[in-house]
Amino acid sequence: MRTKVVAGNWKMNNDAAQTKDLIAALISQKKTSQAKVMIAPTFPNLVNAVEAVKSSDIEVVAQNMHFAANGAYTGEVSAAMLKSVGVHTVILGHSERRAYFHETDELLAKKVNAALENHMQIIFCFGEELADRKSGNHENIVASQIKNALFHLDANAFKNIILAYEPVWAIGTGETASPEQAQDMHAFIRKTLADKYGNDLAESVTILYGGSVKPDNANEIFSKPDVDGGLIGGASLKAEDFYAIVNAI
Repeated sequence: MRTKVVAGNWKMNNDAAQTKDLIAALISQKKTSQAKVMIAPTFPNLVNAVEAVKSSDIEVVAQNMHFAANGAYTGEVSAAMLKSVGVHTVILGHSERRAYFHETDELLAKKVNAALENHMQIIFCFGEELADRKSGNHENIVASQIKNALFHLDANAFKNIILAYEPVWAIGTGETASPEQAQDMHAFIRKTLADKYGNDLAESVTILYGGSVKPDNANEIFSKPDVDGGLIGGASLKAEDFYAIVNAI
């Protein structure tokens, strides 16, 4: 059975005090599902966040990392640095990193390699823009992002990879992705994996949905057979909303 995951990406939000308060509020919430819960605070707050969740089953993950082990990369953070503070999972390829910081599939392949070489787990993000969806090119875009960054790996590597489909066109655009559209793409992603690595691997990989999941649509989205949880943005900044989504699984 695939692992169910709900991961909260806090993006560039919450100072030290706000991070502490939100984690305390999260810990106080009652979880009724078996989903694994992850949160991704900002870099300055990772150390305190790891300490704050020790009494819970929440895992703290990083929002990004560099592919190099060390060197003249001002402002960057390595896999070993993350592990040294107790962080063992990293989000790579988020749509905002691709759009604002021009991260390419080739660069992401290097980051993926570095994370795996350091025995880290990866939440790997990908997804199409609105123009791709409207032109009918969305499946080609998604397949190329997955293949270019991940298909050089051997099958065993996917034990440490969670996939996260982000329909960029459904995030803050006024457009809405239906649960059926989410299911269709998740099924396509699973088929893409199966064509390369076989059905057994494809059926074992957790695939998250990251298209504006909220308490009022989480139940329907998570009911779809190929949707294994969510990568949550804005709704993860409110403890009650986030756990409503967690409990929808």
